[in-house]
Amino acid sequence: MKSWLKQIAIFSVIFLIMSFAVDTWRTKDIDRQALPELQGLTINNEVIDLKALSFEQPVLVYFWGTWCPVCSVVSPSVDTLSQYYPVYSIAMQSGDNETLKTYMATEEYQFIVINDDNNDIARSLGVQVTPLVMVIDQGELVNFTTGYVSLFGLWWRIAWASW
Repeated sequence: MKSWLKQIAIFSVIFLIMSFAVDTWRTKDIDRQALPELQGLTINNEVIDLKALSFEQPVLVYFWGTWCPVCSVVSPSVDTLSQYYPVYSIAMQSGDNETLKTYMATEEYQFIVINDDNNDIARSLGVQVTPLVMVIDQGELVNFTTGYVSLFGLWWRIAWASW
């Protein structure tokens, strides 16, 4: 039994190191020190200033696409979290507002969506991979991850920033 526990612990450490390395490589173009202004127009034509909102409380920002298979697994968790914490999503190259509204209604998602159909917001941040989850607090990037993340992982990231 000790042997199995030791192997599981070693595997877990290796997995964490590899995950951190992959996240770091995938987000190498993101400036963690000076975030640009993060403003956008939601699919309901509301102007959102994500950086300004982060001074009120930590904000989870979710970069995704309707075309992204991993996003289809992460989005339900993001939707659940959005009922308890401020969550704003940025849909990259996912069509016009009506297409996104139809997609959101079909999937029964409630999170707020900013349409980045030309990737202007993503490009200004250096985002090249979806899904990407960021937590912004006091105008600074305090946490991020790429690829699959569980509901617990999302909750942990926003709760950590709230402490």
